[in-house]
Amino acid sequence: RPRMEVQPDSILRTPPGVFSGVGALTRRRRVHILFSAFFPPSLKEDKKPEVIHNPSGNSIQQSSTTTTNLREPEHSQLRMAEKFIVESPDVTYTKDYIEAEYPYQTTQVHEENGSIKVKPCSTKFTFRTERKVPKLGVMLVGWGGNNGTTVTAAVLANQLGLHWMTKTGKKVANYYGSLFQASTVCLGVGSAGDIYIPFKDLLPTVNPNDIVFDGWDISSMDLCDAMERAQVLDWQLQEQLKPYMRKFQPRPSIYFPDFIAANQGSRADNVLHGSKKEQLDQIRKDIRDFKTKSGVNKVIVLWTANTERFCDVTRGVNDTAGNLMKTIECGGEISPSSMFAVASILEGCAYINGSPQNTFVPGIIDLAVKHKVFIGGDDFKSGQTKIKSVLVDFLVSAGLKTVSIVSYNHLGNNDGKNLSAPAQFRSKEISKSNVVDDMVQSNPILYKPSEKPDHCVVIKYVPYVGDSKRAMDEYTSEIMMGGTNTIVLHNTCEDSLLASPLILDLVVLTELCQRITFRTESDTEFQTFHSILSILSYLCKAPLVPGGTPVVNSLFKQRTCIENILRACLALPPQNHMLLEHKMQRSFMSTRITDHSAAQPVPHKTAKLDNILNKNHVINGYTNGYVN
Repeated sequence: RPRMEVQPDSILRTPPGVFSGVGALTRRRRVHILFSAFFPPSLKEDKKPEVIHNPSGNSIQQSSTTTTNLREPEHSQLRMAEKFIVESPDVTYTKDYIEAEYPYQTTQVHEENGSIKVKPCSTKFTFRTERKVPKLGVMLVGWGGNNGTTVTAAVLANQLGLHWMTKTGKKVANYYGSLFQASTVCLGVGSAGDIYIPFKDLLPTVNPNDIVFDGWDISSMDLCDAMERAQVLDWQLQEQLKPYMRKFQPRPSIYFPDFIAANQGSRADNVLHGSKKEQLDQIRKDIRDFKTKSGVNKVIVLWTANTERFCDVTRGVNDTAGNLMKTIECGGEISPSSMFAVASILEGCAYINGSPQNTFVPGIIDLAVKHKVFIGGDDFKSGQTKIKSVLVDFLVSAGLKTVSIVSYNHLGNNDGKNLSAPAQFRSKEISKSNVVDDMVQSNPILYKPSEKPDHCVVIKYVPYVGDSKRAMDEYTSEIMMGGTNTIVLHNTCEDSLLASPLILDLVVLTELCQRITFRTESDTEFQTFHSILSILSYLCKAPLVPGGTPVVNSLFKQRTCIENILRACLALPPQNHMLLEHKMQRSFMSTRITDHSAAQPVPHKTAKLDNILNKNHVINGYTNGYVN
C-alpha cells in the first residue's frame, strides 16, 4: 500500500472536470496527513469527442472543445483512499475491511425503593466496514420534477467543472448544502489546534460525481425541457447543460389520480397501464434493466415525486407483507409510492421516501425486514423545519417555555401547486407539526405530561415566486416572572437547491450503511443496521424509526449521531467537547496550543470605542445604522 503525504487543501478540493475523485489524488502535492491509497487508472486528457454513459441507454457525445474526458471507473468497484490512518491496537486494516473494537458507553437509570439508581454500562462492539466503494446507481421517482432535474444537473455541472456568470459575478459548480460534501468534522487535536476534515473522509464513501442517474416521471418531458420548466438554475448554466440533459428521458411511471391533486392531471402523459401487479412487475423490470445497462453494482431508489394523500392502514389490506402482496394482486388500494417501495424491496434495493405521506405502511416495513433491505424517510428536511429543529431545541434547552409556534409558507413550484389540495396539504402538515415533540418532552420542568405548544402550519400556492419559497415563523416563549419573548423569522428558501444536496447525502449515507456490519460480544455473527435506517433522521422532517425507538428531531443530536457512529467504525471516541486539557492549571497533555499565562486585549478595541464615543460611527467601512 503506497503512502503519500498530502496538503489539506488537496483533500478538500477535487480538480474541475474530474469524473472520479479518487484518481485525482495521484496528481496532488505534499500533505501533512498520511493515508493509504489505492488508485484506479488515471484519467486521460485529450481533445477527442468522448461518449459518456446515459442511464436511458443512449450515448451523449461531448463537444470536441472539452479537454477532459469524463470516464467511468474501469473497475466494477473502487478502493477508496483513506485520508488518515488510525494508530490503535483496536483498529485493523485488511485488504477488504476496516475492523474496529469499540466500547459503547451507556447509562441505565431505574427506581428502587423510592430512590433513583444510575448505572454506567459498557458494551463491546466490533465494527467492520467494507473498504470497496461500489459504482452506485440512483433511480429517482419524479425524475422530471424540480428536485430530480436539479440534482441531476448539479452532478453533471460538478463532473464537468462548469462555471457561469450571474449579475453578482462568477459562480462555480459545488455541493454546498451537503452534509458529506460541504461540511467538516473534528478529527482530533494537533499542535496547531483542532484538525478538521471533510465529513465524507471519515470513511470511504461514494463520490457524487460517480453516481449514475435514471428514473421515472408521469411527465414525458426530457430533462432538458423539465429543467427549463422548473426555473431553478441560472440560464447561462442551463445553456451549458442542455446537450447533456436533452438525452435523459424518464421512464413511464405509476399514476393513480386519487392520490395526488387533480391539478396534476395535465402533466400525466407518461404513465404505465395495466393491472397493479403488471405495473409492479414493470417497475421491477426497469430496475433490472437500468442495473444491467449502466453496469452499476448497487441501485438505490428515492421518491422525490408529488406529495400523496395519506393511505388508510387497514387490517387484511396493508398490515402485513402477505396481505399487501395480495392487495396488489387483486387491485386493492395502495399508493404509487408504496408500489415503488415494494418493487425496490423485492429487487433488493434500498428505498428512501422524500415526501411526507405514509408510504411505509406496516406491510411495507414487514416486507423490508423479511428481505433485509433498508428503507428510510420521511420528507426532506431542508428549510423551515430544519431551522425549527434547531431553534426549539435552543429555546427549551435554555429553559424558555415555547408556548406558540406559527409557521407560514408560500411557494409557486409544482410542489406548492400539488399541496394546494387539502388532502395533500394534510400530509405535509402532519410532517411539519411533529418536529418539536421530543424536545418538548425532554423538559418536564417546563411542560406537564401531554402539554405541547400551540403549533400552526400554513402553506399557500403563489405561482409568481416559483421555487423561491418564503417561510415566516413566529416563536413565542414564556420567560422569567411572567414575561414573554417573541422571535420572528423570515426565510427565503431556494427549495430545490436545498433539497438536492439532501438527496445526495441520503443515498451516500444509505450506501455506506450497506457496507457496515457489527456485533457485540454476545453475537455469534455480524449483523447490519435495522431495515428501518433511522440514522437518516438528520435529513428528514418526520424520521422513520423502528418500533419502540425514541424519535429524535433535534438537529444537532441527529448530526452527532451520524458522526459518532462513523467514528465508532474507526474506534475513535465520540466528540464530547469537554476540552478538559484546556481547563486545567497543569494539563495532562504534552501539547498546549497557546500560552494562557496572560490575557491579551482585543486589538484595536480601544480605538473603535473612541470612534463611537466621538460619534464617528464608521466601523469597517459601514455606518452601523447611525446618521451623522
